[in-house]
Amino acid sequence: MAQKNGEDPARSVTTFLADVDYPTSRAELVADAEDAGAPVDVINLLKSLPRPQYGTFEEAQRDLGEASRRFATGNRPADDEGVNRDRRNIGRDAGQNPPPSHPHP
Repeated sequence: MAQKNGEDPARSVTTFLADVDYPTSRAELVADAEDAGAPVDVINLLKSLPRPQYGTFEEAQRDLGEASRRFATGNRPADDEGVNRDRRNIGRDAGQNPPPSHPHP
């Protein structure tokens, strides 16, 4: 039986770039995605792409995959509303307020 773990096309970055003609620039990718109604997180992801120009869809897709991993935007559902995802102080709380130690047996 099939599971419902497939990618949601409405959340996929490439859905908003279906009509882009290559070669293109990063700014044109952003403008085309905005015109296609892409959400803010997709626009920000496109703005973070490293190259100013893309000769082919495959080049853009490769950088999009890396940017998605870097920003952890892996097409996750928005079922965690209200969760604080601020990562600036990772480890600080554990270092300043460590849990009580347990003696080894």
